[in-house]
Amino acid sequence: MQKTKKAPQGHSLHSAFTMIELVFVIVVLGILAAIAVPKFAATRTDAQISKGRADIASIRSAIITDRQAHIIQGDQNYISGLSQNSTKLFDGNGTAGRELLMYGVSSGTTDGHWSTTDAAAPYIHYVYKIGGKSCNFTYNPATGKFDLNASQDALCNQLVN
Repeated sequence: MQKTKKAPQGHSLHSAFTMIELVFVIVVLGILAAIAVPKFAATRTDAQISKGRADIASIRSAIITDRQAHIIQGDQNYISGLSQNSTKLFDGNGTAGRELLMYGVSSGTTDGHWSTTDAAAPYIHYVYKIGGKSCNFTYNPATGKFDLNASQDALCNQLVN
């Protein structure tokens, strides 16, 4: 005669997970996390590159649009500066009638943000942080060019290529 175990009332002996099943699930979740975390980091950098590209395209387009509007009025000059202060960049240097971007870009020193290093004329220097690297840009009011400085690394080059 075989003895059977009795489960407490409301419980079944066959409804629990074994230790091996729990360890297996934890191992599978660990493997998935090890694969997913680097993908999320790469996605963040890709998003910062896309944001930087969009900002650069907006800035360059606004410089040309500003010049075209002022050529009609007989002013052949490009806008003299792109920034008003250190909290809002690319807003037209506060010059009445020469607002570059209507709302400007909030400045910051962390990845995915712009900052300015100086406001020395005729060249004005800007930095876009991406992946912990500083990508240096220069605005030349004589030519209206907003370009990435030479000898940058590959991550910075993705912003303009």
